[in-house]
Amino acid sequence: MRTSHPGNVGATARAMKVMGFSDLVLVAPRFADVLQHEDTLALASGATDVLAQARIVPTLAEALDGITWACATAMTPRDFGPPTHAPRAHFAELAPQGHRVAFVFGSERFGLGNEDVYRCHACLSIPTDPSYGSLNLAQAVQVLAYDWRQALGGFPVEPRTAPVQWADGAAIQGLLAHWQAALVDIGFLDPAAPKKLLPRLNQLANRAQLTQEEVHILRGIARAMQKLSPAQGKEP
Repeated sequence: MRTSHPGNVGATARAMKVMGFSDLVLVAPRFADVLQHEDTLALASGATDVLAQARIVPTLAEALDGITWACATAMTPRDFGPPTHAPRAHFAELAPQGHRVAFVFGSERFGLGNEDVYRCHACLSIPTDPSYGSLNLAQAVQVLAYDWRQALGGFPVEPRTAPVQWADGAAIQGLLAHWQAALVDIGFLDPAAPKKLLPRLNQLANRAQLTQEEVHILRGIARAMQKLSPAQGKEP
């Protein structure tokens, strides 16, 4: 409502799109051409489709047409009005109810007026550090959009790397045998009195949960140790 900085409108469109939302309504923005403003487009960072279908209306009543549950976002304490909730807890109860939900944000400088808040069913308060709770408008939109998306089921995390290939028991034993030979070659291990060095290295390898690639690296190190050792040992 009554946004004054075009950049916040663009950043809001971006925050919405990354969470899969697209229904943006501006109530009496400061600039009539805010959806085409240079700063808006720059901070939308590709979310121009959200801007293209955004609506500008003169009143909150028109913005809430078709909405069955409106959540105000306001920090100012009020002695009258809808109950205040932390977003995540409220969304967990709200999501299964099938409402068409709107989140109402005020202007950057003044926030929401009392009359705006009274039109809403609930008031949301993002839990911030009590000594400093000043969130930028688009930041607040991002936080609520994320929590609301999570309440609706969220999006799966797409893997960025190939599945890990863990080293099996045979690979670990081969590594230990190779290291045993290399340690003997460099004089670190006395084969006549090995004590418990190999079992300890075995436990170390188990705790490390080595991958196949890591076993290859460690065997390569052992191979290099053998090449430089006077014994010129052979890889087992």
